Amino acid sequence: MNMLSSTFQFSACLQKNGYVLVDHVLPESSLDELIDAIESVRMASSSASAPGLRQLLRCPAVRKVAESPQIVELVETVLGANPRVVRAILFDKTPASNWYVTWHQDLSIPLKQRLDLPGFGPWSIKEGIIHVQPPAAILEQMLSVRVHLDDCLSDNGPIKFIPGSHKAGILNPVNIAAWKERHEPVLCAARRGDAILMRPLVLHSSSKSDSPQQRRVLHLEYANANLPDELQWAEG
Repeated sequence: MNMLSSTFQFSACLQKNGYVLVDHVLPESSLDELIDAIESVRMASSSASAPGLRQLLRCPAVRKVAESPQIVELVETVLGANPRVVRAILFDKTPASNWYVTWHQDLSIPLKQRLDLPGFGPWSIKEGIIHVQPPAAILEQMLSVRVHLDDCLSDNGPIKFIPGSHKAGILNPVNIAAWKERHEPVLCAARRGDAILMRPLVLHSSSKSDSPQQRRVLHLEYANANLPDELQWAEG
């Protein structure tokens, strides 16, 4: 799917399928600046050889892109005015770090502290960061933006979706298996500078890369939902 000609078409496609591809969201100059900054963070961290990086909103160049008009305007079309960026992660598939991602929904959010509140759970810790599955109502007011720093074509482990699955709410493993059985997945290849916008509850997966080329994706998450006063986002 290519760049859509109107806001109505863009919103309608995202509402129907749970994802949409937008061409040329970032220019080459912004991409180069962003990659240089992320690689500097990687080299300075203890995770220089890891297949990804978390808590990247601490990087000024990442936050600049996350709060840039060209991305925020897209997010506002879906979530309404004043969305808040709450997480930034780098995913980096290379021949040395290559993996398959099974079909799933994005169900957890990162928080600064754990408080046992009704509707929040289970809790977990990922790379030292507290995560929890919030009520579906919060997830339904979130949107992810996957900014492609490299080409990600059919042989490079692109993301795949089951269109419309975001409308089914939170799915258990039996439900996920049923969706896989009854619906044809769609592979969503992207070029450098493109962005894929996706709802957290849309079923998605990705295969291992068969290409020697690097596949870096900056995954940004936005929310327009209020957490209970006792809870705080880990990054935003």
